[in-house]
Amino acid sequence: MITVERFVGQPDEWDQFVRSASGWTHFHLYGWRRVMERVFHHACVYLAARDGNALVGVLPLVRVKSALFGHYLVSMPFLNYGGPLGSDQAILALTEAAERQAREDKVKLLELRSRRQLPIALPVSTRKITVVLDLPSDPDQLMKQLDAKVRSQVRRPLKDGVTVRFGRDQLDPFFAVFAHHMRDLGTPTQSRHLFEVIVETFPDDVWFGCAYLGDEAIAGGCGFRWGNEFEMTWASALNAHKKLSANMLLYWSFMERAIEVGCGVFNFGRCSPEGGTHRFKKQWGSRDEQLYWYDWSATGGTKTPSPDDGAYSWGPRVWQRIPVPIATALGPSIVKYIP
Repeated sequence: MITVERFVGQPDEWDQFVRSASGWTHFHLYGWRRVMERVFHHACVYLAARDGNALVGVLPLVRVKSALFGHYLVSMPFLNYGGPLGSDQAILALTEAAERQAREDKVKLLELRSRRQLPIALPVSTRKITVVLDLPSDPDQLMKQLDAKVRSQVRRPLKDGVTVRFGRDQLDPFFAVFAHHMRDLGTPTQSRHLFEVIVETFPDDVWFGCAYLGDEAIAGGCGFRWGNEFEMTWASALNAHKKLSANMLLYWSFMERAIEVGCGVFNFGRCSPEGGTHRFKKQWGSRDEQLYWYDWSATGGTKTPSPDDGAYSWGPRVWQRIPVPIATALGPSIVKYIP
């Protein structure tokens, strides 16, 4: 008989199960609990399904609660994936337990962000996709596979003197580009502290890379190597240097590095279908993977907050007018409540 309880075991037990489960992602790893608690100070409800003493399923949940935006239980907030892992019976039991928790806590929304379809009856949204590129074993072969226009856009920054550097020492320049770019988009930025804690928690998994024009970082990316793939989770470029296409060289350099360490898949991360971000990702010869976001709310039809919602559409217009240093300082205290 399967029972569900709060997980009180060792992190190694959780991670060993996660890495053996079908459909696992980096964001299921136990270290993300530390990130959520230390950076955002959100309460975590990590559920375990057991058959006797055997761990047969896990579900990481994070409580995101504020007076302005509401009360949410999300797996996983601020990230691309989450949701329950394990046998079909365990997934059903974990989902039922999460729904009971949501009812008891009177949350506005329970959201399970899954990379695959789940055997559960909750309403599902297919408004998000991820985009992946199957990598050959040789960077030269990948270059040959690219469209001629894309090859030209990759090579052009090199002719203009753009270079790319990788390493943990790229955290600061990455964050400077990222924070500036987020302000330009009209979106509150995550904190530098988030990336510091990520480095402390996942030193062997996280990659930082930046494209430079001289000594100035003009594009940057941060992502994770896990399983057989590398996923670009955050990427930005400065509008002032848009004509250089530094982001094209940056992405190519990440792909080249992924091939060199034996990854078979480059994951561009989630986006909305047919938007500008989707078109950027598709030009590399990639393919779409549907994401499945399962939702429960007492009233139905509820979604997590978004600038696309009429109630918040004024936000980006206002935020774009704020000086970058002020936006960088204020952003983390807002975005922590927007899962």
